Amino acid sequence: MEKRKLGKTGLNVSVLGFGGAEIGFGGANVQLVQELLSKALDAGLNVIDTAECYEVSEERIGEAVSDRRKDFYLFSKCGHSHGYEDPDWNDIGRLETSLDRSLKRLKTDHLDLFQLHSCSLDILKKGDVIEFMKRAKASGKTRFIGYSGENEAAQFAITSGAFDTLQLSVSIAEQACIDSVIPAAVKAGMGVIAKRPLANVAWKQHNRPEGYTANYWERLQKLAYDFLMREDAVDTALRFTLSVPGISVALTGTMQPGRYEENARIAANGPLDPSLYKAIRQRWSSVAEPSWTGEI
Repeated sequence: MEKRKLGKTGLNVSVLGFGGAEIGFGGANVQLVQELLSKALDAGLNVIDTAECYEVSEERIGEAVSDRRKDFYLFSKCGHSHGYEDPDWNDIGRLETSLDRSLKRLKTDHLDLFQLHSCSLDILKKGDVIEFMKRAKASGKTRFIGYSGENEAAQFAITSGAFDTLQLSVSIAEQACIDSVIPAAVKAGMGVIAKRPLANVAWKQHNRPEGYTANYWERLQKLAYDFLMREDAVDTALRFTLSVPGISVALTGTMQPGRYEENARIAANGPLDPSLYKAIRQRWSSVAEPSWTGEI
């Protein structure tokens, strides 16, 4: 599988990484996670991304593939150990405990990347959480630190100079970041990680779904890309994200054995045809509304 440098970290990452949210929120058992990750690692994946708030995700990853720790880069995130309604940002002690708990769950003595998980611009400006992240890096509990978020907060994270990477949403339904945020991150030497590269395949839903996927579904109804009617729509959507300049790795999650291998075959087809990529960008530019900013 193709490898790309993750910015100034120098990590040589696979263009596809495994996103751990789905196995966590889906309550996957260790046998399924072991099958999913073992096959993915065998197919060339070397990035596994999770978070302490993804329910059982960290535990399952630790149980399933900690014996193959040298085969992959391990990323996790902090900020919502007590749930999204009670974030940890105002209690550095909770963040410190969360990091130690993540290491224990993942059965490792260090992370390759530790990320702030979608904290607000105001929290970033206070500086306490950034100093915590710097201390985590200095302690050796993580090799690098990153910010996972969107919009103005992402811009601040870039200009702060504190972070090695930026993770944000990039897809056919999420392009606001392509013209400004991503180029700024690249200029700052940051590695860029794309989450939700398939926009949760929202176009396959006949009716409006729940959660943030609903916004993607509504956007795609208006964008009305011709290719979404074709059988190779997933191929086009994934390769679009991988073709965005500056993207080092795109995270895809699944609970379906064989799905990662399918995505790997798609990625192996290389960049999207330039004319199709340009058409998708032009369609976004002509249809996108001002409110279509990054989905946290």
